[in-house]
Amino acid sequence: MRRLTNLMALLAIAMLQTVPAFSIVGRISRRSYGVGTQEKRKPATEEQEQPIELSGRLVTLYFNVNDQRGAYITDLKREELQVLEDKKPQELFSFFRQTDLPLTIAVLIDVSGSEQMTLPFLKSAAAEFFQSFIRPDKDAVSISQFRDETILLQDFTSTLERLERGLERVRYTRPIGRDSSSRFGGTSMYDAVFVTCEESLGRQAGRRTIILLTDGEDTTSSYKSHEAINQALRSEVTIYAIGIGDRAFGGVNEGALKRLTGETGGRAYFPRKDGDLARAFKQIENELRTQYYLAYYPSNAARDGTYRSIQVLIPGREKIRINHRRGYYAPEAKS
Repeated sequence: MRRLTNLMALLAIAMLQTVPAFSIVGRISRRSYGVGTQEKRKPATEEQEQPIELSGRLVTLYFNVNDQRGAYITDLKREELQVLEDKKPQELFSFFRQTDLPLTIAVLIDVSGSEQMTLPFLKSAAAEFFQSFIRPDKDAVSISQFRDETILLQDFTSTLERLERGLERVRYTRPIGRDSSSRFGGTSMYDAVFVTCEESLGRQAGRRTIILLTDGEDTTSSYKSHEAINQALRSEVTIYAIGIGDRAFGGVNEGALKRLTGETGGRAYFPRKDGDLARAFKQIENELRTQYYLAYYPSNAARDGTYRSIQVLIPGREKIRINHRRGYYAPEAKS
């Protein structure tokens, strides 16, 4: 009888190990047409390692500083900085220029009707971005398309060939039927951002970023703008957007994209003419590679789950722009 029990246990383990890799995970659909599984990146070297968090209270922040011409300022010193949390000065625990941190990027591509004519240009520019940006075994990128639902086409990988195949699967599909109560054919941009932060990027290491390719119009999301932003802040995700769309559908909602990106420490770009799209990708690449890192233990140690605003000031420098996420949510005490 004991041998029979052991044999049944071994058979159960074998069955678990043969579960297909492709499945529906949460609200992000992973279709079975060649979706790559997530790759493991090599351990970071000593130069690449992030500072060890000595406490769950440590607040970390990445930021860029530009002069009035838009050039990056790369010579900041620790003593120049002032950091405020809820308008109260904080003592820095760590500060340095960060240029070699592994980057984890989720590319979200709008495939609704308003993007039908622009998709070929978006895919071509994204392919060039991957070729110049990805460092093998260090950076990781995923590709999803969204309309009324978000579909993961390629999970996180640093393999260029897999990303190119993922881009090939990005396509517009014409809606079928005229059921006005159906969400099919609509655009759920905020849902795409929310679920990507909550179910995908929030579980990843490295500098977590979304690159959103859309016209900024949302017609069918269950989540609101502020909910998507709050989830990005909780997941420590920075959002960059490239606003592009068909003028026949009303152009680009610049305000919506500026809110999403500004609150999370990213930036929105709005291509106007030939070459602007490739330049927008290049600017995002430069910004992600030219950043400062700081960390501090907040003077307010309460684990109450409340929102805390952050300000980074450099009083001795004039006519500069400091770009960073505008706050975070404190952890909640475990019950």
